[in-house]
Amino acid sequence: MKKLIVANWKMNPQSLLEAKKLFNSIKNRIKKNSALLKKTEIIICPPFVYLAPLSKLLQPTTYNLQPKLGAQDLFWAKMGAFTGEISPMMLKNLGVEYVIVGHSERRHILKETDEMIAKKLEAAIKNKLKPILCIGETEKERKSGKTFQVLKNQLKKALKSTSNVKLQTSNLIIAYEPVWAIGTGNPCKPEDAKEVLIFLKKLTQPSILYGGSVNSQNAKDYIEVGFDGLLVGGASLNHKEFIKIIKNSL
Repeated sequence: MKKLIVANWKMNPQSLLEAKKLFNSIKNRIKKNSALLKKTEIIICPPFVYLAPLSKLLQPTTYNLQPKLGAQDLFWAKMGAFTGEISPMMLKNLGVEYVIVGHSERRHILKETDEMIAKKLEAAIKNKLKPILCIGETEKERKSGKTFQVLKNQLKKALKSTSNVKLQTSNLIIAYEPVWAIGTGNPCKPEDAKEVLIFLKKLTQPSILYGGSVNSQNAKDYIEVGFDGLLVGGASLNHKEFIKIIKNSL
């Protein structure tokens, strides 16, 4: 099975010119080393405003030799009076295949609830987008020994609204991203992440990624302990570092 390497650009870069340059740098390096795509699925998740122009840089004739496009979020309604939101069909029409749901920054900074995340997950599945569901504990929850409890609750609540959806055909992906490790340069130790992975494998069958201060030095460690791929944040904004992460994940 291919490893999934997801680049979450978050609210970066600040201009379309920079976004195109970064995207093309990644795309061209992959094209020169087609072996990378034989063993990995590479997904780029830029800000919404760059999805349309970046989709035009992809060539249908070389579909399997290119990264795939992902979105950083979506809304659960098909259309309507929802100022500032993006519908699943809008994403589909732009050629988006993957979508991040419930990222910790949306949970903790934007106060997204489990109920909102559940509706977004269901909308993604129903519209045949491949959701990357993020779950993870805070530092306080970790120190209190509540990691497994928190993860189980987040997973259970997210899947609650999907009772009428065939999850086995949904391509659901789980991303374990310990909140205390994201953007801190203090990643979860691979042996500790492995314990979480074993726990999650008992609860659910989808592919499970690790995210949280991933870089080219530790990428291989998370793959070796059993993760099916990586969710990469800041390191994905440097095309050379991101390609090293991909290579080290093989």
